[in-house]
Amino acid sequence: PGPAGAHGADAVLRRQRARESSARTYARSFPIVPVRAQGMTVEGADGRRYLDCLSGAGTLALGHNHPVVLEAVRRTLDRGAPLHILDLATAEKDDFTDALFETLPRAFADRARIHFCGPAGTDAVEAALKLMQTATGRRGVLAFTGAYHGMTAGALAVTGNVAVKEPLPAAGETTRLPYPYDYRCPFAVGGERGAELAAVYTERLLDDPSGGVVPPAAMILEVVQGEGGAVPAPDGWLREMRRITAERSVPLIVDEVQTGVGRTGAMWAVEHSGILPDAMVVSKAIGGSLPLAAVVYRDEYDGWLPGAHTGTFRGNTLAMAAGAATLRLVAAERLAERAATVGARITARLRALRTELPVVGDVRGRGLMIGVELVDPAGPPDRRGSLPAAPELAVRVRSGCLRRGLIVELGGRHDAVVRLLPPLTISDEQAETVLERLSEAIAEAAAQVRG
Repeated sequence: PGPAGAHGADAVLRRQRARESSARTYARSFPIVPVRAQGMTVEGADGRRYLDCLSGAGTLALGHNHPVVLEAVRRTLDRGAPLHILDLATAEKDDFTDALFETLPRAFADRARIHFCGPAGTDAVEAALKLMQTATGRRGVLAFTGAYHGMTAGALAVTGNVAVKEPLPAAGETTRLPYPYDYRCPFAVGGERGAELAAVYTERLLDDPSGGVVPPAAMILEVVQGEGGAVPAPDGWLREMRRITAERSVPLIVDEVQTGVGRTGAMWAVEHSGILPDAMVVSKAIGGSLPLAAVVYRDEYDGWLPGAHTGTFRGNTLAMAAGAATLRLVAAERLAERAATVGARITARLRALRTELPVVGDVRGRGLMIGVELVDPAGPPDRRGSLPAAPELAVRVRSGCLRRGLIVELGGRHDAVVRLLPPLTISDEQAETVLERLSEAIAEAAAQVRG
């Protein structure tokens, strides 16, 4: 089952633990050595097969090694195209830009510019923040509770996770605003009323001459918070954020790194609400499984001088070829609609579990970006009526899934949310298997806790 074999895989894992940094993450949760992958299936060196509901943290829109991606890569290699070209013009870059702009909301694409960034989404967030700081001459940023935008200094400043921010010095002035998280509503009411209060709070704070908020350079938000626990924002609230920022000449940056390319049931998550941002940050799935990141923005903000945001690895030719092929296939095969349909079915089935498994506190998401929040049913409810998070139970569920051949990861508050990010190509049969294995793992973990 591979050159390493089961015994060799143990040695590889030992060497990884000995040589890689203590900051490694997924390797701790999944002690496997993948040797082959196709579609949604990953095979380990020990011969075991797993259904991958992590998909490279949402990167693999088409799953592993999709034929159109492999063909695009082979074709590019066979042509002898330069693989590293800094930011020079190439046919592959031109074609990728065409493919990307064809998928964007028309009113946005018609006035758009693109800046290719370093290969990770966090660099594109940095570029977007710098772009708007340059354009407005301001420095502060509006960001939200539960947000995740990356791990470099500026992106981390607008990220909400306290644990990763606490050891480090502050990087930039960030005003933290309430995100409309229904199950754990910051105003303890939830629903439409909770979202309305979040919008009113934002508007009042910005207009309060004693509110302490200097006019900011931008607002940055996710339409569905990913690492924050698959928390979807109501469309009405998003439209309010667009109105509030537009009326005050505050550029709106939407982080579509994880929500983009069909993940939420639309090609881009902003399409659900119909808002047009001033900038969109894109990465993950746009590279067809290879590293690629960019910021796309309205041309009126293009006030940078040459070299204002640069980097060595901004011309990944293979990623651009694979990304163009991926974008076109997602559009041609209407995979965003498929994500909406299958995601709604999975979410409905998981919500039905709440009656028989009270450890399931909430099931939410949009499209194939789904979160199952696990709770302690014996704990005291908060003022909203929501139960305490159960992170230890979530770890048991993740381990139980892995034993059953299902890869899922955790996120959200206290890492108590089981997150599902399967490829958009998931079959009905695979969806049933995912539901079966996850349900069994939750039931087993709940029984262990009771016992």
